[in-house]
Amino acid sequence: MVGILLVTHNGLGNSLLDCVRHVLRTLPPHLRSLSVQEDDDPSQKEAEGRALIAELDQGDGVLILTDMFGATPSNIGRRLCLSDRVMGVAGVNLPMLLRISCCCDKPLGEMAQRALEGGRECIVYMDSENHHVATGCLDH
Repeated sequence: MVGILLVTHNGLGNSLLDCVRHVLRTLPPHLRSLSVQEDDDPSQKEAEGRALIAELDQGDGVLILTDMFGATPSNIGRRLCLSDRVMGVAGVNLPMLLRISCCCDKPLGEMAQRALEGGRECIVYMDSENHHVATGCLDH
């Protein structure tokens, strides 16, 4: 099972995990969050991230999701991707996280691809005609 580590600004990762718990009525055990605050030491957060990866990696690797490419959390995430069993995707959103939370038995590379697709496909214009889009996202 692939572990999932959110590396995000402030409490965003924990909020996303709360949303996963709300939607799925449980929080899968292979999800963790590393919050990065404004005054945090990035090298200390990197060490905390390595410890979380060691905890999450059950042999199939860990997928890191960060909120914004180029910001401090994603820079920490990129430094954590040095192993071939750790991949990263920037731009985490709730549809992306939900899509991969339920299929962690897939290979790490496929999980990363599903994360990218889930994040992109569920960004849509809203109007009164496309109310089925949200449930369609969960079918993938």
